[in-house]
Amino acid sequence: MEIWNSLLGGFAAALTPTNLAFGFTGCLLGTMIGVLPGIGSALTVAMLMPLTTKVEPTGALIMFAGVYYGAMFGGSTTSILLNTPGESSSMVTAMEGNLMARNGRAGPALATAAIGSFVAGTIATVLVTLFAPTIANFALKFGPVEYFAIIVLAFITVSSLLGASLLRGIASLGLGLSIGLVGMDTVSGFARYTLGVPNLIDGIEVVLVAVGLFAVSEALYNVLYEGHTESRIHKMSSIRMTRDDWRRSIPAWLRGTFIGFPFGSIPAGGAEIPTFLSYAAERKLSKHQADFAPANGAGAIEGVAGPEAANNASSTGALVPLLTLGIPTSATAAVLLAAFQSYNLQPGPLLFLTSSDVVWGLIASLYVGNVILLILNLPLVGLWVKLLAIPRHYLYAGILVFASIGVYATRQSAFDLVLMFIIGWIGVALRRFDFPVAPVIVGMILGPMAEKQFRLALGIAQGDWLVFFKQPISATLLGITFLVLFVPFVLRRRGIRLGEDD
Repeated sequence: MEIWNSLLGGFAAALTPTNLAFGFTGCLLGTMIGVLPGIGSALTVAMLMPLTTKVEPTGALIMFAGVYYGAMFGGSTTSILLNTPGESSSMVTAMEGNLMARNGRAGPALATAAIGSFVAGTIATVLVTLFAPTIANFALKFGPVEYFAIIVLAFITVSSLLGASLLRGIASLGLGLSIGLVGMDTVSGFARYTLGVPNLIDGIEVVLVAVGLFAVSEALYNVLYEGHTESRIHKMSSIRMTRDDWRRSIPAWLRGTFIGFPFGSIPAGGAEIPTFLSYAAERKLSKHQADFAPANGAGAIEGVAGPEAANNASSTGALVPLLTLGIPTSATAAVLLAAFQSYNLQPGPLLFLTSSDVVWGLIASLYVGNVILLILNLPLVGLWVKLLAIPRHYLYAGILVFASIGVYATRQSAFDLVLMFIIGWIGVALRRFDFPVAPVIVGMILGPMAEKQFRLALGIAQGDWLVFFKQPISATLLGITFLVLFVPFVLRRRGIRLGEDD
């Protein structure tokens, strides 16, 4: 009963005209920023912090939260329409969403992303309201051993499901791992694989690689193979979801929500792992395998619905460790932590006691913000779809300019622009020889994290390699990984033998 009374008090604060205006502004800014590759919600919140020093804490934090989850949705727009992820967590959406757009179904893709974000965000906010302390306590059980097991599961799942073959998926993953190792070693502090180039000491930015592999390679590939591409772009058939679209999307939204929320709640989780796992789950469970990329299908709507729901649920779940433990699980959450501290508020177990009005106002604003995002974005579906009417040569030239501005804005480095185009040409080669692009990104993002957790786990266990099988959670995760890797192979071999016997 106390929770509901606190939540009602939070709604009373969040629904004041001033705080509603802050929430609307944050959602609008977040959606716009999500569309721009390379900018990101963390940079936006950081730039807004000096401008809100005189603003009351509840209103400022509500606006920052609006930017945070608004950017999560905004990244899906260019992912679907232009194959250009605005956020790294929108990379999965680009695979099926852009294929749907090319086949005249950009409207349903954008609609399922918007509605899925609303559904997932609302359910995740209810879970934050009810179970934040309990989930935080469970998250504390995860150490380096468990984190490493989760990452290995993500590696194998993505590599086995996203490529034309497991070998090609593993090869792409290896390329991503190699890129992720460039720069400063997080444990020893030594620079490695920099080839003597000072610009590489800090590593290669994830956004740079994502934009290069998706946006730049998309534009270059279509310049080189324009005849093949034009035949695959069809006239818009509808901007609304059909009954079949709803039937396929609703289970995907729910599955994505319950995959994404726990990962957001786990310290050092992040939104990339659950989006890839959600996509892998939808690809495994779907009865419409011919629609999925890289097959020449129409694009699978559940491949957009699930990851977008997981993305939004994960970003909402990230507030659990931030508010209850004071642990940020993403760059934006880290900036939000700094925002709390700028108002002399210290997130942690005591925050709910010392500043309950601010916390519950923020939580209530998440409910309101999800409604605002839905109202903002559903009417704009028809407008966004008109981007596809732009002549292709103008569109791809705009993508290159847009991508260059976004990457340059990240670190103001001309070297990054050169590197982006080099990676773009690598992406062209991967597409030409039918190697999946997604495992490259997965390897780059999770590789350094896997290495760090692996070394920490062995250090704690004093070099005992069996520690990964002695812990119940990690042993279970590694068992699932083994099944994902070998069961399809066994079933395939068994099917071949049965066919020979017949």
